[in-house]
Amino acid sequence: MEREKELIKLINVLRRTSRMALQSEWTGGKEDAAAFCTDQYNRVLTRLKELDPGVGTIFEPLPAGSSLTVVAMASRQLAAYYEDELGPARGFRRGPGFAFDPKVFKEFWEKSSREFEDMGEFIRESIDEWLRHKKEASRSEKGATTEK
Repeated sequence: MEREKELIKLINVLRRTSRMALQSEWTGGKEDAAAFCTDQYNRVLTRLKELDPGVGTIFEPLPAGSSLTVVAMASRQLAAYYEDELGPARGFRRGPGFAFDPKVFKEFWEKSSREFEDMGEFIRESIDEWLRHKKEASRSEKGATTEK
């Protein structure tokens, strides 16, 4: 397989592993999910080291028992290492869309995907605080109605 095509596939696996790890973390993922994601990251890293020996000087395999958050961070960092070479969203192409020009959408996505990713990260980082405030407001509201 051509090196660039294989890199695209491996980076896609890393991106999806990161998403799966974060989703499992949010939904109360089990230890087996963390073990699977850690193993997947380590397998991709092993193959990347075969294709690009220099990557091994920067990235190391994750130890067994790594958390889902650590796996997600490591996967995103390793994928980011190849962004200059492969582009931020390369390889996520699908067939033509229904109501838009695929070329226009591709151009939009190449320019804006980082902003969407940053917005998603902000939401993930803020959700715990939002939930805490929502629960406190709910408790306060319940307390006010029981006092009447």
